[in-house]
Amino acid sequence: MLKAKSLLLLLAALSQSYAFPSYQSLGGLSQREQDAAVDELANEAVYPPPPPPQMEFNGTKLVNDEAHPWMPLREGDVRGPCPGLNTLASHGYLPRTGVATPAQLITAAQEGLNFDYSAARAAVYATMLVDGNPITNLLSIGMKTPKTGPDPPQPAIVGGLNSHNLFEGDASLSRADAFFNDTQQFNQTLFDQLVDFSNRYGDGYYNLTVAAEYRYYRIQQAIATNPTFSYIFPRYLMGYGEAVLPLNLFVDGRENNDVLGGARVDMAAAQSFFRDHRFPPDFHRVSAPAANTGLQEIMAAHPVQPCRNEGGRVDNCVVHELTPENAGPCGIYNHFIDTALTLYPNPTGVLRRNLKLNMHYYFMVFERACEERFPYGPL
Repeated sequence: MLKAKSLLLLLAALSQSYAFPSYQSLGGLSQREQDAAVDELANEAVYPPPPPPQMEFNGTKLVNDEAHPWMPLREGDVRGPCPGLNTLASHGYLPRTGVATPAQLITAAQEGLNFDYSAARAAVYATMLVDGNPITNLLSIGMKTPKTGPDPPQPAIVGGLNSHNLFEGDASLSRADAFFNDTQQFNQTLFDQLVDFSNRYGDGYYNLTVAAEYRYYRIQQAIATNPTFSYIFPRYLMGYGEAVLPLNLFVDGRENNDVLGGARVDMAAAQSFFRDHRFPPDFHRVSAPAANTGLQEIMAAHPVQPCRNEGGRVDNCVVHELTPENAGPCGIYNHFIDTALTLYPNPTGVLRRNLKLNMHYYFMVFERACEERFPYGPL
């Protein structure tokens, strides 16, 4: 059964996203004009291929190797809120531009970090539906960029992973909340807090105890400082997931990889991933596919109800209860289908075709648990 790991995109592990500027916007056009515009975009269209296969060898291996050297950012390269994806791009497992196809993202997540195959597919296609460009089959791992190609008609945003409250969300471990206008950049103050908690609760290492304590602290800190703080479904699950992801993926595969048995990340490695987007020296990926082990344990350590500050006031976090329908795999599946429908209410032509294909690829992860939806008609 697919659990919360489906929500994770390597820390980034889903508003204010509509505030992103639009490149080559088609908003404000009549339906007829939009249809004509989509027809013109057909020259840019790419037929989305099926998901890539699961990698054959899923054990540990050297990933900071000669074939994947770290390189500094060039002008125009994009990085975002997810340290795992940033690292994969800076080492060339992903295009160094920070703009990639779903197949490239799924393959890189497996090859570079041994991220679980089903979790990677679910997260990538969910992200593609709400943050990517379905016409060109490209997704930015950070800010909105013209490198993903011409935009489809509004209200589509094609905002990349930086789009607030789609995948990026409040109470991040190392990025400021969107209210403070800087979700993309590494925040040294927050990372210093993480180091402090690692010293206090983990003898200088980030472990499961630290993950529980710091996750809880960041929620309380955001409630007290961010009047627009939101920690409801699905961010509620993703926020906990991103707290355990370093224990699942940032531990050298030659060491103890058992999250529940004491896996830990030293601060030099944490800084290398979070700040520098760089594998530690001689880094080997974890010894078996991983995603979100430890999530239930840190949720249980400090139970918190999903909530958001309302009325533009801090310390006014109104509970939005997580229902069984939300928490189950079909709730996750339906949430991103419904979000895509608000962004693409009446697509035509190649846009409609590509959305139908990506929705089907997304469903393939849930096919044993859920009924497939065809909001734009059958394939």
